[in-house]
Amino acid sequence: MTNAPDPETERLFEALPSYDNNALTRLEARLAAQAEEAGILDVAYRTLDTPAGNLLLAATEEGLVKVAYAVQDHTAVLRKLAETIGPRILHAPARLDEASRQMDEYFAGRRTRFDLALDWRLSKGFRREVLSHLGEIGYGHTESYAEVAVASGSPRAVRAVGTACATNPLPVVVPCHRVVRSDGSAGQYVGGADAKHLLLTLETAA
Repeated sequence: MTNAPDPETERLFEALPSYDNNALTRLEARLAAQAEEAGILDVAYRTLDTPAGNLLLAATEEGLVKVAYAVQDHTAVLRKLAETIGPRILHAPARLDEASRQMDEYFAGRRTRFDLALDWRLSKGFRREVLSHLGEIGYGHTESYAEVAVASGSPRAVRAVGTACATNPLPVVVPCHRVVRSDGSAGQYVGGADAKHLLLTLETAA
């Protein structure tokens, strides 16, 4: 047996003309709040416009679980989250308010480190070891893939470090953009070469 919407939600549905974006926003917020309160929201998400493009932010009750660039196809990302975490996914920006605020501060050059609860379930094993180390690379600094491999306890696993960075579920927050090739060139990046250049330039300029 499913729970019926409360009277206020029903009233919003009834009063909702197709062109009333404000009413739609209010309805969406109310449904998100009800799902959160009932404990039936697996993943909340929102998008955020940044100098590096439109980012998808997604969070579980445990914390931020995914950051995705537009080039990764946000629809595909949400579909994958539904498969790996749970199907109850809703555009619920309130859960991402703090993450969005810190992202804005970072891109404005006012934040050098993120202070957010993170849900690490999308990374396991050696990849998780690599990502855990990335937060130790200082703002405005870089390390080579080889240096990260050594720091992660497997000096020969340079390719595996590259794979860990390429599959990082939390780019920007977990700074895989600070990992570069041994010759100093930027190397590849999940958000594309332009996004990596932007992030490195932002940090070195500050």
